[in-house]
Amino acid sequence: MRIARDGTWFYQGTPIGRPGLVKLFSSILKKEGADYFLVTPVEKVGITVEDAPFVAIDFEAQGSGRDQVLTFYTQVDDIAVASADLPLRVVRDPDTGEPSPYVRVRRNLEALIDRKSFYRLVELGEHHDDWFGLWSSGVFFRVIPSAELP
Repeated sequence: MRIARDGTWFYQGTPIGRPGLVKLFSSILKKEGADYFLVTPVEKVGITVEDAPFVAIDFEAQGSGRDQVLTFYTQVDDIAVASADLPLRVVRDPDTGEPSPYVRVRRNLEALIDRKSFYRLVELGEHHDDWFGLWSSGVFFRVIPSAELP
């Protein structure tokens, strides 16, 4: 099995087209170190994950500034409120500088935040302590040093 960067789950090279089946598999997904497994009481099977196992396809923002709360929704119907326990992080490609934003969803599993949502998030960003970033649940999540913005 494999999960593509866009969140599509594959079995023997074929996309799994049944959303209910993907949700079921996602509920038994575990991460140990850098490896991913589907774990049942009787079996543990490795799975290839190209980037993150989930994709955050939308979010809601309530409040503003330090009081803002960001709630993310994944393609498998997980809900994650960005906080100290479920942090946001942004990794930048060392060659291009292109950002890849993530939010932790559960059991140290992350969702890649899709491009449209990330663009919307950037509109909510603020400068704090020489960083441009986002507030959620009283925590400031750094995106990029303020000095690197035009």
